[in-house]
Amino acid sequence: MTDGIRMRADARRNREQIIAAARTLFAEVGPDVPMEEIARRAGCGIGTLYRRFPDRASLIHAVGLDNLERIRAAARAAVAEESDPWQALRRVVRLSLDLRLSQRLSVSAEEAPDSFHRDPAASAARREILDLLDQLVVAAQRQGSLRRDIGAGDVLAMAIMTIRPLPGFDEAHRDLLTERCLGLVLDALATGGGEPLPGRPLGLADVFPFAADEVTGSPG
Repeated sequence: MTDGIRMRADARRNREQIIAAARTLFAEVGPDVPMEEIARRAGCGIGTLYRRFPDRASLIHAVGLDNLERIRAAARAAVAEESDPWQALRRVVRLSLDLRLSQRLSVSAEEAPDSFHRDPAASAARREILDLLDQLVVAAQRQGSLRRDIGAGDVLAMAIMTIRPLPGFDEAHRDLLTERCLGLVLDALATGGGEPLPGRPLGLADVFPFAADEVTGSPG
């Protein structure tokens, strides 16, 4: 019984180490990094890696889901720890920096499984993150700290466009530029941010029509 528990604990630890190593290397090098390098960084043999993840697609899937879960946990923490909805919203928007890994995996990796978007666990995580964003936008507008001519879709689109990396810079400079741009855009979203915007406020479904069944936000 004790040996079985120990084996399960070892297997879980190996899996977590592999995902952590893959997450780092996917971000540093890209999703085509050799599996042998991932195993080496994880401190395990290549056989152990393939026992946990039989192919690259399954590992990419696991890293993508792990990334979403990390973002969801951080969004929950922002809502729980911040009594001011505007400050909570700022924290959640800054989590978009962590979306860059998921974006890179979905765009760059030929092995990225299309089924990831239909994975129930991934859908549940995305749904909760988007719902929290929508709730914070409404709460910040009721508080009077967020301009009222925008919707959660505007905030999400702004974050996605801002995190796109600029060519010709190393990672440290890209991170600094992105954080500064996010700060400037967030300030522009605050009450008194400038002239009225054209059109109508965008809901989440306006930005992600393919995932309309996953969001509760509606157009303004």
